[in-house]
Amino acid sequence: MKELMNVTFAPHVRSNMTTSTIMLYVIAALMSSVVLSVINYGLYGLTLYGVFVSAALLFEHTFCVIQGKKSSIKDLSAVVTGLLFAMTLPPTLPLWTAVVGVFFAIVVGKMVFGGIGQNPFNPALTGRMVLLVSFPALMTSFQRPVYTTIDALSGATILGNAKTDIATYGYISHFPIDINYLLFTAGGSLGEISLIALIIGGLLLLYKQIISWHIPVTFIGTVFIFTFILNQIDGNITISSFHHVFSGGLLLGAFFMATDYSISPMFIVGKIIFGIGCGFLTVIIRVYGGYPEGVGFAILIMNAFVPMLDKFFRPNVFGDRDEKLF
Repeated sequence: MKELMNVTFAPHVRSNMTTSTIMLYVIAALMSSVVLSVINYGLYGLTLYGVFVSAALLFEHTFCVIQGKKSSIKDLSAVVTGLLFAMTLPPTLPLWTAVVGVFFAIVVGKMVFGGIGQNPFNPALTGRMVLLVSFPALMTSFQRPVYTTIDALSGATILGNAKTDIATYGYISHFPIDINYLLFTAGGSLGEISLIALIIGGLLLLYKQIISWHIPVTFIGTVFIFTFILNQIDGNITISSFHHVFSGGLLLGAFFMATDYSISPMFIVGKIIFGIGCGFLTVIIRVYGGYPEGVGFAILIMNAFVPMLDKFFRPNVFGDRDEKLF
């Protein structure tokens, strides 16, 4: 009986899953997209990845040295930030611009708050938004993939072309749903070249329980439902819900960015509300805003609500007299 009543100090949960292990799984999940983007965009695409990752490691290590702290680059979070940041950007972005963006992502978006786990906003998206508002022409010019099977327009994506049609003509041109194009050779940012690769990577993270289904499913589902309703009301308001899901950075953001542990809710109800909020804001920005893409803005806006979601939707604590609904 004495052994059964033995109570030890918290925490009582043990796991072999370290931060570096989690980051390795995320890197593995991204590799298929990285390889396909290099195949389609050539040596410069590989150079961009190298510059982003190297700059991320350099800035994080340097910041730790300046503070007199042990370098944190061994946890591999800087590698993940560099890869994700590169995947959100055009494949023709000048290298000097990439270095500027990585500085804001690592130093301003992460390290000044204390490093991994203490940043309130996604670092990669923070850097991307700085570049987007600072260099809009560079950030909205896209190269056609090498192995595409259709005559995609260089300089714009499906979302961008639809936004231009509405602003110029008041209606949207017909965009046929080419599944092979959308899944395997979609144009856009460096990491959006193959949506099937992103889906496979996301499923790997779900299978290994690195992420839960709540945020990706509610995020993608909300975008699909809202755009389907708007498209049914008036086909000239926006393109089809399939194009919204399979074009742009929705899958990349839903699986790999909105699920970042540091900037997403801890509890199930909070995760669901967070995903719905991201989806709703994405649709509002894409359809009624000035930018054709809204995933990054939506995630960053919802990041600000995470502390409130964790506070109001935490589960009951054992022995707590205050009954809660969730």
